[in-house]
Amino acid sequence: MPLLKRKRDYARLVIIISGVLPLIIGIFFTALDARHTVRQQQVSAANTLLSQAERMSDSAWDMITELRQFQHQSCRQIENQLQRIGSLNPYFRAVGKMEENRIACSSAYGTKPGSLSDMIMRDAPVTGKAWWSLSIAGTTGVPDRPAVIFMRDLADGEGFWAVIDGQYLIDFMRAISSTHLYHFSMEFNDGAPISFGDPQIALSGWFEPLIYQAGSSRYPLSVTLIASPSELISAWRQVMLIIMPMAIIFSILLMMLMANWLQRRISWRDEIRRAIASGQFRAHYQPVYDNRQQRCSGAEALLRWTTPDGNGIRPDIFIGAAEAEGMIVPLTRHLLDLIAEDVQAWQVEPGFHLAINVAADHLQHPDFVDDMLHFAGRVKEKQFLITLELTERSLIKDGVEVARKLEQLRGCGMKVAIDDFGTGHCSLSYLQTFTMDYLKIDRGFINAIESLEGRTPVLDAIIQLSHELELEVLGEGVENALQFSYLHRRGVVFIQGYYYARPMDNAALIAWLARQGEQPVKADHASETHQTVSL
Repeated sequence: MPLLKRKRDYARLVIIISGVLPLIIGIFFTALDARHTVRQQQVSAANTLLSQAERMSDSAWDMITELRQFQHQSCRQIENQLQRIGSLNPYFRAVGKMEENRIACSSAYGTKPGSLSDMIMRDAPVTGKAWWSLSIAGTTGVPDRPAVIFMRDLADGEGFWAVIDGQYLIDFMRAISSTHLYHFSMEFNDGAPISFGDPQIALSGWFEPLIYQAGSSRYPLSVTLIASPSELISAWRQVMLIIMPMAIIFSILLMMLMANWLQRRISWRDEIRRAIASGQFRAHYQPVYDNRQQRCSGAEALLRWTTPDGNGIRPDIFIGAAEAEGMIVPLTRHLLDLIAEDVQAWQVEPGFHLAINVAADHLQHPDFVDDMLHFAGRVKEKQFLITLELTERSLIKDGVEVARKLEQLRGCGMKVAIDDFGTGHCSLSYLQTFTMDYLKIDRGFINAIESLEGRTPVLDAIIQLSHELELEVLGEGVENALQFSYLHRRGVVFIQGYYYARPMDNAALIAWLARQGEQPVKADHASETHQTVSL
């Protein structure tokens, strides 16, 4: 069935997507969470570094405040005190005094005068401020190690300065990086950067590096922190170890729920239910020829299913599916409704045979008798001879109750036939247990006919048995003149098959009855239809 196959393929795709989607969402959100985690770690590390730099800045400005006690004193007077102060206080590389924009004395160089630019190995900034700080690449005494200079200019051309060794900040950066792969860069007042870490980490890995910048609210101090992509991968891995097992469990549960829901949506049960509601089923009718009257004396109602895309579904498929899915009773009731509507336009004589196939489940159903009597009431005006065609397996279960139902319906004027006689189990016992009116010989026995004078022992035995039991016989699946003649010569009254007429919809049947219903089978009819066609 192309439509159902497409729906099942679509369902498989939906199930796969429903299973993969939580994993994709899980991966996406774990990536976001990992990024957020790394960002929070960067914020914490940057804030910690800023706090340390602020404490060191506080110490530097406190130092300069302490040095103000030497204001208006000569360098020779304060030389020893400067050296003592510079050596006893941590962080400081040197402290000193300025006079007329020149270094007059310092804890490192004594009273040897020099310029500020020489000491910091760059031009002194033009700030216009009494207080300023600046990160520098090094000093004259230690040119290869960064530092931070803090300066306060006083009145009368005096001033005091302090230089903090940048190594303290670098050591602090190293301590933070002991557990994370970071690159730090810190600047005081847009001066030379004080850095630690491999700047190439921004170029490694498949992911973009996470860059975080922060500044101090108290000092002209900023820090840039670059996290290696491996930090993101590591954080992602940790989050995935927590989240992904739950995502996998949720994915499996969602797939199971989706599969269960789609199974209900695309199951034969729901397909048949939707097809009934949308009018996809139609009743077709195959005429039955009466050798005695030499005319059409009845028709068997057959159910056909055409999907919206124009494809037909084979009856053996959907009937079997309806039986397996518990939908055969609603489907049979729908067929009865279709027949009741169709026959209103028929112009047939009283006693016209109307054969209806009865499924085993419907026969066992408590409402079976009521369903058939209700149908008979709806078509009462047409005075049909309603024949219930039962397969042999329909009679296996609860034989006594089935016999009672059939007798009740026969008492109301209906006839009972065994369909496909000879292909089931214990057929002869059924003839003894149940009261029958017709036997329908399965086409498999009729296909064995090879010549008019030949013998088909099983077929002949069934025909002979029917005559002795005074049962009418119908040969189904008659497809050529040879089969027709063989059955006719052996007293088979009713003939059904492509040789006489194919199944047709209601409109075609009405036209066919008006045109050929009263016509006998002609000898040359075989030349038109002498071919084997499977139903």
